[in-house]
Amino acid sequence: MRAQEEHHRAVVKALLLENIHPLGTEVLDAAGMEVSTRSGALDEDELIAALDGVQVLGIRSKTHITAKVLEQAKDLVAIGAFCIGTNQIDLTAAADAGVVAFNAPFSNTRSVVELALAEIIALTRRLTEKDKSLHAGTWDKSANGAHEVRGRTLGIVGYGNIGTQLSVVAEALGMRVIFYDTAEKLSLGNAKRMPSLHALLAEADMVTLHVDGRPGNAGMFGADEFAAMKPGAIFLNLSRGFLVDYGALREQVLAGRVSGAAVDVFPQEPKKQGDAFDSELRNLPNVILTPHVGGSTEEAQQDIGRFVAAKLRDYVHSGATALSVNVPALILDRPRAGTRRIAHLHQNVPGVMAAANQELSAAGANIESQVLATSGSLGYAVTDISGDLPVETLTRIEGMEATVRLRTLRPDSDD
Repeated sequence: MRAQEEHHRAVVKALLLENIHPLGTEVLDAAGMEVSTRSGALDEDELIAALDGVQVLGIRSKTHITAKVLEQAKDLVAIGAFCIGTNQIDLTAAADAGVVAFNAPFSNTRSVVELALAEIIALTRRLTEKDKSLHAGTWDKSANGAHEVRGRTLGIVGYGNIGTQLSVVAEALGMRVIFYDTAEKLSLGNAKRMPSLHALLAEADMVTLHVDGRPGNAGMFGADEFAAMKPGAIFLNLSRGFLVDYGALREQVLAGRVSGAAVDVFPQEPKKQGDAFDSELRNLPNVILTPHVGGSTEEAQQDIGRFVAAKLRDYVHSGATALSVNVPALILDRPRAGTRRIAHLHQNVPGVMAAANQELSAAGANIESQVLATSGSLGYAVTDISGDLPVETLTRIEGMEATVRLRTLRPDSDD
């Protein structure tokens, strides 16, 4: 269990890694935090050393937050993943340590959709080969193997935020859209839900993956799935590198059964700009390789920087956990002048609220408001009280067996 009192004048230290957009720094700096930045990712030991005294951490996809890191980072209260994915964070260990995690589930959706469409058109028109020929000094004007996307069938695997928007925009280009998702999803426009992945593969002229990074999805697309695709179909993975057997994809491209592919994510990716990169997919015909830039547009990075930093700021100052990916969600305003806020993350077991409120009552505290949310094994209660509390009261609540983390907050305007 961890307890912390954050007075309005205390300086909160934040560390942002992996070239997070400057807007993230601006938002946290304006909130009174002391922000430091580093351009690349850090490995486990480097990260543990860097987190000494740091309460707020911002990362992208390359920095891995392990249970060991969380055990050592005693001051850490919040992590912001300035991206969609959170599989680089041990979310269960973070919750157990009382560290709240946020991500950006919507901000780069359009950027990924536009890249997918651009690559679908480029591969279908075989623009990669035309470009390569001209750069080599050869004029190769031919329509052989080049097609319009209009009227062709796009198969979307994963019908979430990105998959649904891609579905709508693809239909506007005249494509027929089919999709497969393990969860029940409402079809948009004329998109047709398929009963299985293999049913989708049998019909799709283009197959694009847009699933999340949960461990159960690892290796979901291998030799059997490529063999089930229509001959001459194209394949895209702008989702997670560990989803796909790229050795099997290489074989299918070389055999001509997959006529083109676009890959933006890889099982192992370099930590920083300029590092060496290798893949079995290099130097294959009509294959586009990009360095995990699906969401790397200026517009998306600005939105992500602003969005995630605001979530971190709101958690630090008010205890708000709306859209957190690992603890119960509460939408909160900042505490009012003259009140003290007690943010109590605890195990979701009977009797916790009664015991905590008994301590407050015994201390003569007047509860101005109290909200509770539970999710799975955790409960999160935020209580605003008038005046001060004896330190002993907070110590007893913090010492409850079910307490994961106790934070007390005051409004900025209090003296």
